[in-house]
Amino acid sequence: MKTWQKMLIPTLITLVLGGIYLFSVFRHRQDPGVVALNEAGETQNKDDLAVVRALSPAHFEDTLQLEGKPVWMRNGYVMPYYAYTGGRVAFGQRKGLIPAMERLEVKKIVKQAAPASEDDGMGHGTRQAFAVFALQGSQELYATPIGVMAEDGEAYYCDVLFYYDDPHTIYNYWPKDVWAAIEAHQVKPGMSELQTHLAIGRKMHSDRRVEGDRTVTFDQNGKHWTVTFVNDRATVIKNS
Repeated sequence: MKTWQKMLIPTLITLVLGGIYLFSVFRHRQDPGVVALNEAGETQNKDDLAVVRALSPAHFEDTLQLEGKPVWMRNGYVMPYYAYTGGRVAFGQRKGLIPAMERLEVKKIVKQAAPASEDDGMGHGTRQAFAVFALQGSQELYATPIGVMAEDGEAYYCDVLFYYDDPHTIYNYWPKDVWAAIEAHQVKPGMSELQTHLAIGRKMHSDRRVEGDRTVTFDQNGKHWTVTFVNDRATVIKNS
């Protein structure tokens, strides 16, 4: 097995759910006929038609277009972040996990090797790529990994980790009470699985793979939610 293949293994479980979702959206856009219509001829699920931009970076240079721009965390409560001081990622100053929907003001993209003992959710390779960012309203700098480089390949996960446009504008048709729950990082009855992801993140496991019709347990940075979805609506919600 090649080195670049090995370094993908630690991230596979974390990121595969986001990849499946992106593939599902792509398939819906390629074949509009699969989108169900109601009696008025309107789409039943507008989320499938929402425009979610992708950058598809293949090389480190491709990620530099993020510099000076905001992004919103779509893979919440999964990715760690660290202090960034003296032009270096301070692995000894791990700050926690980035919450869902957090706005990050990307200042620059850098390369740095991670310590072998540090589990930051990605394979180490020879070096990793990090987004250096500030939180909204703060001048302090932090860093989170966005990709891995090795002698025989490189891989970047920006499209799975981030929204490049404010989700409030992407899904501007969602009701105000749903947005209020998302911003409070809460789940309420009737929310879809996507809305739940934006509220409490994607660190999860489920009893089946059919999104929207299953029971999912979420780990929201130590707080656990078990949500049952029927027809892509939360029907039973338990937390601990």
